[in-house]
Amino acid sequence: MNRRRTAASAVLLALLLPLPLAAAGTAVAAGSEAAGSTVAATGTRVVLPQLPRPTGRFAVGQETLHLVDRSRTDPWAGSGPRELMVTVRYPAHPGTGGPVRPYLTNEEARLLLADRKLDEAVAVESLAGTKAYARSEARPVAGRYPLIVLSPGFTVPRATLTSLAEELASRGYVVAAVDHAYETSGTAFPGGRVLTCLACEKADNEAGRKQVTDNRARDVSFLLDRLTGRRPAWRHAGLIDQSRIAMAGHSIGGSAALATMATDPRVRAGIDMDGGLFSPVPPDGLGGRPFMLLGAQDTRPGGTGTGEENWDTNWTRLDGWKRWITLDGSNHFTFTDWPTMSDQLGLPALSPLPGDRSVELTRRYVGAFFDQHLKGLPQPLLDGPSRETPEVRFHTP
Repeated sequence: MNRRRTAASAVLLALLLPLPLAAAGTAVAAGSEAAGSTVAATGTRVVLPQLPRPTGRFAVGQETLHLVDRSRTDPWAGSGPRELMVTVRYPAHPGTGGPVRPYLTNEEARLLLADRKLDEAVAVESLAGTKAYARSEARPVAGRYPLIVLSPGFTVPRATLTSLAEELASRGYVVAAVDHAYETSGTAFPGGRVLTCLACEKADNEAGRKQVTDNRARDVSFLLDRLTGRRPAWRHAGLIDQSRIAMAGHSIGGSAALATMATDPRVRAGIDMDGGLFSPVPPDGLGGRPFMLLGAQDTRPGGTGTGEENWDTNWTRLDGWKRWITLDGSNHFTFTDWPTMSDQLGLPALSPLPGDRSVELTRRYVGAFFDQHLKGLPQPLLDGPSRETPEVRFHTP
């Protein structure tokens, strides 16, 4: 599929395009914890990366939902109902459930690698076989848990937030990660369908990115209806404490977190991980609800990074608890799984911040935010700089 991308949208969408590619057959980086390697039929070495283990006290279960909103026509296809694929992770009893599901299907992995021009550098089997830890349909631990919705960056699948989702579930949250139809390089849907990025041809300007953001807000409100309504779509929906719902997103998914809060009062708190705010904060704020801007190194007041392009103007409208935090040595994709996977695949470093440290810091600060605002547990980590996290900078525009 041909895609028209402006220079501005290329910054938002690119995962690895600015970087030199590793040669086909690249060996795993020294010190990697990859599970092992073989050689694919293409001659590209298959290395199976391992995501960092969740650190919470619970094991993690996982189930997949296919949701259909028949009240809406898909804005990108122009026909048919709006569809979502959702991975729900939750606190589970250890040793229960089936095998860990693949990180991506082979076709999803193939399309993502081709989209990023990495198909000659990384084997499909490497990306698809990335090791995670949530077990399929594991038996849930009884209780009532806050719900967190995660929305990924534009063109990349919900799987890229797996490390964060598993960590939050292990710490006592229900986590719903969403793929929004036609907004990724490829997402598998029931019936053998793989939907590709129709939105990419329509969202290559400011108006288009706002349309993505606002559409995702409607997606999330529909998701909340299906998880908390009288006839929930998930069989374990009784685990969800409907009074404690929040959202976080990466890149345009972070913009969607703000847009969802602006239109849906059920969402009590939100985080934008390095995404431009394409739907601005309403003039009267968010009703005092907390919001955190978590950005890459250059995403600071007056900076030159991608995420901050309109953070300055929106900051003053945030009328509740708020933080603007950046990580030294980080870049736009620091807050996803990719840095730790890239290290293990032997690809050029995305940024000076090591991959596992990227995951650790993202987990710590996102987890602290939700622990404080959904569980009422004070988090001194969010009060200012810490010796344990010297990479972290607090900003007050």
